[in-house]
Amino acid sequence: MDLIQQIIARAKTNKQKIVLPEGTEERTLHASDRLLSEEIAEIILIGNPEEIKTLAQKYQLKHIDKAIIVDPLNHDKKREYTDLLYELRKNKGLTREDAEKLTEDPLYLACLMIKNGDADGEIAGAKNTTGDVLRPAFQIIKTAPGMSVVSGAFLMFTKEKSYGKDGLLVFADCAVMPNPDAKQLAEIAVATARTTQAIVGIEPKVAMLSFSTKGSAKDPLADKVIEATRIAKEMAPDVIIDGEMQADAALVPFIGKSKAPGSPVAGNANVLVFPNLECGNISYKLVQRLGNAESVGPILQGMAAPVNDLSRGCSVEDIYKMVAICANQAIGIKNNK
Repeated sequence: MDLIQQIIARAKTNKQKIVLPEGTEERTLHASDRLLSEEIAEIILIGNPEEIKTLAQKYQLKHIDKAIIVDPLNHDKKREYTDLLYELRKNKGLTREDAEKLTEDPLYLACLMIKNGDADGEIAGAKNTTGDVLRPAFQIIKTAPGMSVVSGAFLMFTKEKSYGKDGLLVFADCAVMPNPDAKQLAEIAVATARTTQAIVGIEPKVAMLSFSTKGSAKDPLADKVIEATRIAKEMAPDVIIDGEMQADAALVPFIGKSKAPGSPVAGNANVLVFPNLECGNISYKLVQRLGNAESVGPILQGMAAPVNDLSRGCSVEDIYKMVAICANQAIGIKNNK
């Protein structure tokens, strides 16, 4: 059984409620039909019920009637969600009238459902921008306790089976935070370790990457990674984290032993934390294209509940996988409480 199948199997054993605010979008409907058919999650679709029914008939979808369909303009909890949003944002100048209008926005409604305990996670972005997806999430769900930043991890399925878990490595941050300071970088490392535990199901061995290994170079950029490593170890003493180290020292056993003798991570890393977004984004794309690796993500992490942003060019398969991953994130967050 490969990792994606393991993720799907875990989701099936502990079904989570995943809300899809783009409930009338074609790819979203096709993915929902498959998810409902395979009973991977409880699906909540936000959209006009009649339009969803008509589209399901048009696309010959046989399982959409198993979804919970919420009309954003008219549903039983509209007043409750309006009151909740007003209380959350009144100190920011939000009026009750504005709160009622925003509650009709599917992206805001999805986050309010999660905040109210009526859903466990959200997947969106097939037709909305990243900014539009994340804005209500930051305002309503907010970051997890102890976290001040949101970051994006990628599962990298490489052809080199000797690295990571049979070729699987987790890269972060490759999607969100341009230039984290030492504390933010430490938070990214801890969040990525938790993502690895919840989704991959293995013990994370986190390498804090730099152009320096254990003081081989003296530079403020390396100093940031050294400080981030210290903070991360204090934040999560149960997680195996080490750095600063170069990528080859993190991955190749004989190089790790030579450059960082005694390190619990060097030569055996399965999680690579990059010092900034520039390094992370370039690296994952190079590994994907030159190494012919499959990348799955970004998996957003650091939120109090899982909210994941899709590419607007995503496929039905992408949405299907991300719902299963989102369910595993929700299970992991609940288990860590």
